[in-house]
Formats: sequence, structure tokens, C-alpha cells
Amino acid sequence: MSEKKKITKGLFNWTFLAIVIAAIILINIISSFLYTRIDMTEDQRYSLTNGTIAFLENKEQFKNRVSIKIYLEGELPAEIKHLRNEIEAKLQEFKEIAGDRIEFQFLDPNVGTEGEKQALFEQLYAKGKGIMPLEIVYMKDGSQIKKMLWPGAVIDYGGTTVQTIQFLPGTPVEHPYVLEELTDLIDNSTKNLEYILVSSLRKTTLIKKPRVAFLQGHGELNFQQTQRVRSLIAPYFSIADITINDSLAALDNLDGLIIARPTQKFSDKDLFVIDQFVMNGGRLMCFIDALYLNEDTLNRNGSTHTMRYDTGIERMLFDYGLKLNDNYVVDVSCVDKPVPFANQSKIPWFFHVLATPTKHPISRNLEPVSLKYTSQIDSVGSGNYKFTPILTSSTNASATGLAPMVSLAMPLNYGENPVLVPNPSDENNKVILAALTEGKFESHFRNRIVEEYANNPSARYLAESKKEGKVLLIGNGRFIANSYDSMPARNGQGYMYRPTQFNDLRMDFEMASINIPVYFGNQEFFQNLVDYMLGDNSVLDIRSRQIDIHAIDKEKVKADATFYKIINILIPIAFVLLFALLMSYLRRRKYVQK
Repeated sequence: MSEKKKITKGLFNWTFLAIVIAAIILINIISSFLYTRIDMTEDQRYSLTNGTIAFLENKEQFKNRVSIKIYLEGELPAEIKHLRNEIEAKLQEFKEIAGDRIEFQFLDPNVGTEGEKQALFEQLYAKGKGIMPLEIVYMKDGSQIKKMLWPGAVIDYGGTTVQTIQFLPGTPVEHPYVLEELTDLIDNSTKNLEYILVSSLRKTTLIKKPRVAFLQGHGELNFQQTQRVRSLIAPYFSIADITINDSLAALDNLDGLIIARPTQKFSDKDLFVIDQFVMNGGRLMCFIDALYLNEDTLNRNGSTHTMRYDTGIERMLFDYGLKLNDNYVVDVSCVDKPVPFANQSKIPWFFHVLATPTKHPISRNLEPVSLKYTSQIDSVGSGNYKFTPILTSSTNASATGLAPMVSLAMPLNYGENPVLVPNPSDENNKVILAALTEGKFESHFRNRIVEEYANNPSARYLAESKKEGKVLLIGNGRFIANSYDSMPARNGQGYMYRPTQFNDLRMDFEMASINIPVYFGNQEFFQNLVDYMLGDNSVLDIRSRQIDIHAIDKEKVKADATFYKIINILIPIAFVLLFALLMSYLRRRKYVQK
């Protein structure tokens, strides 16, 4: 090869190398400003929901800049590091949509002098109201390491610290977690990152809380019985108890009204006030038991009669397109009931329905909702409103007659494979258990009150809706109730109340007591319905997202383990050897003289 050709070839090689290096540097510079992820999962678990995107795009939602400081940095075990990276990835996606309205940084709380670290720890802990520390024990390089982490974040809004986020639970003093014990907690936190972050941002940026009231005065569920559901919505809504007491202005300035299991008759004046609340665009949520059943008598005697509640509100709901029937729905999709029968310990209790969610955002993809002794709902009439089923029975279900007798012996008549209706797979067999009407309504009192009163300015009577409203009816009032404990108040006067540790909204106590857990979606369902009724859909899609975690087939893994080990070991070695032989052949062909 001539000297000139060598120089030309060398110049070409160096030029090519310079171009490659410049391209790599340029790509890295561009990638530092741009961020993208491609979600190849079937359930799109790594993609933001439409509700999250709409929330982040809403500039009115962020009047000031949101600053998030995450205290997960430094030397971390691989499992915690993975969670830290997932948080960064999720926040980066948020920032791609919200832009400069969101900024975040990761900080190592273990940097600085002992005095500086202690001051920071006290600030983060905030006397138990801030981030809870997590102490873990794990093995590294053959030695045991104990480390304290602060697995949380602090959100500043407009220069003021307003919210903390806890990604992993704190640990009691002197009881550190072994790292392996955190595996499920870390996975769960990673899976729920979008909900954790969006709900925290939602609380942070909330300017004015909508006002929601629980109606009292007609034997409704009291404060003690609704503490758990109140705590679920308290961060986002101002909650009050309202007694109308014939006051026309009782429901003024309310956005939503909850009527939970009334047992006494409503006066016409109270019904008028509620009716006008709906006419003015108020959101009405009714959880109503149509029948009274004494469960103690049922358990003691094996059967009992039911009696109608005559509250009067059912007739008003009828005018809003919702009919509550005086019956019970029985369904093969149900919760078992422990019984003292000699030949069996439990029976399928058809009266304890596991309601089937529909595709509506309130119930979509949730766990079945527990409705014990629930009644059928029908659509009636027509008007300027839309009727939508929210919960239904399964296809193998039916309704009883009016005010039926309930007997523990009833399920024994159906055998091991009960069929309650002909053609039990027919979709038309589904019975509506919860429904919603949306739009404009005619007043229940139209043509029912004298003209003199209707024309009285102080009555502020509206014969039809002034604004579009929403009315939701569930034929069951007890499904949001919690059991509770009482304790003497600290001042020695009266008692304090708290929900029992057992969460009635998630599991059935009777079945749990015999070590058979049955899980419900009541808690998420209640949160969704209040959010939807009050017009906040920012987290509905996240709660309703269906993420399928496929269990590993241990038997298949055991049977095929050797095959996959060989594949993982031999194939990479074979590729390396093949590449080496190819390079050797090419070099010999190029440089060996013929």
C-alpha cells in the first residue's frame, strides 16, 4: 500500500471516529433536555391516565410553582434504588406535561455535619406529622448494614411547605425492617406511584374545598358510623352535618348532600328543601335501605320477617327517574355466611351481594362492592336527564317479592351449583343495584303546592332545574357504615369514638373471623362516587386502572429451570465465540498474503 493511500485511509478513519464521537455527545446533550418512555405493557401500567394528564395540563390548577424535595438519595440498596428511579421517571413525565409549574430534586439527608443532619431530621419528622423514618437491615459485601432512610418527600407550594408524601411506611423504634420484608411494600408503592403523587398534588393545589354534608334528623347513620368514609374524603372536601329543621336556607352554600340510611319519615318541608337543592344544581347522593331486617333475630331463629321503611324520599327520587323497590336482590355472586349447622360451617348467603362494577368511571375495574340486604333499582319515566347503571348483580341473580321473609335455609334448596334464574348466563338477568341520573329535573313539588306559596319570593321556588344536577341512588344504606369503639374523653366529659381496627369497607368480619378473607371495593367506590358527583375526575382513572399481576407458575419454573439456565449461559457464549471466529476469518482474509 502506497504512503499516500495510508495517509488518506488514516485521515478517513480519524474523521469517521470524530463524527461518531460528536454524534454520541450531541445525542446525550439532546436526551438531557428531552424525556420519553415507550410503554409496551398490555395494561399500559407505565402510561399516565387521561385524568392525570388533564390535571397536569390545567394551568388554573397550579397558581404557583410546585417544588418537590425527595429524600431518597445516596447509598441505597438496589430495591430502594429502583423505587427512587421510578419516582424520578414518574415526576419527569409529570414535568413534561406541566412544564415549569413542577420542579423536583433528590436530596441525601445523610450529608452534612451531625448537627445539620439532626436539624434536618427533626424538620422532616415534624413531631410525627411529617415523614416517618424507615430503618432497614441488609447484607452488603458479606457484612450486615443498618441504615435509616427517609422514604418521603416534602411539597412546597408558593414558597410554603404544605404537604408531605410517604412512599414507604415508617418503623417503630428499635424494630428495623429486614430488607426482604419490604419487597411487597416496595412493589405496591411502585405500582401506586401515580396515585400517590397526583393525590398529593391535588391536596397541595386545592384552592377551595367543595362543601359536602351528611344529612341528619331522620335516623340517618351518625358521625361515629361514618368516620371512616369521612376520613377518606376529608383531604379534598369540607365535611359537615346538616339538620334542616324546616329552614329553607339549610342547604345553601352546599355542593353535595349525602343521605345515608334514613329510617324515619321526612316532613314535606324537609323534602321541599332537598328538592330545591337539586333544582339549583346540587349533587344528591342517597344510600337507602328500603326494608328493615333484624339480623339478630335471623341468626337466633333462622328466619325473620322484613318491614318497609316509609321515609317518603323514595317518592321524590321517583320523579328524578329512580325507583327503589321494596324487595331484596339475591345473587349467586355473594359472600358466604358462617352458620352453626351440623353438616357445614358456612352457606352461600345470596342476600349478601357482591355487586358487579359497570364500565362507568365510578365503578370501573374496582373490586366487587359489598351490598348486604340490597334492593333493586329501576329506571322510570323520561326527561332531560340520563339514567346510568353504576352497579349490577351478576347474571345469575333475581329479586324477591315485596317485603319478603328471609331464611337461613333458603340457600340449602339450591344445591352445590345454585341456579336462581333460567339461562343464568344471560346479560339481561342483571339487576340494577346503584344508578345515576344526570341532567335537568322537574321539581317533585310541581303541581303539588298552592300557587300562593309557589309565587312567594321568600320560598325561592323553582319548578325545574336551574342548573344541571346529579342524583345517585344505591339500594343499600349500610355499606358505608363502620363499626366503632368508644373511650372516655380526655377532659372526663363524655366519650370519644373511633372506627375499629378492622376495616369493614374492605373485608367481611364474619368470614375473616374463620380465616377466609373476602375483599371488597367499597372504600374506593365511595371515594370515586363523591369525586365524580362533585366534578373532580383527576384520580378516578387511576383508582379504576386494572393492573394484572400475573403469578409465577412455580411448577413450570421448576420443570423448565434447567432448559432456561442452559439458554442463558450457552447462547451468550456461543455468540461471543461466533463473533471471535468471524473477526479472525476477516482479519486472515484481509492481511494474509495469497
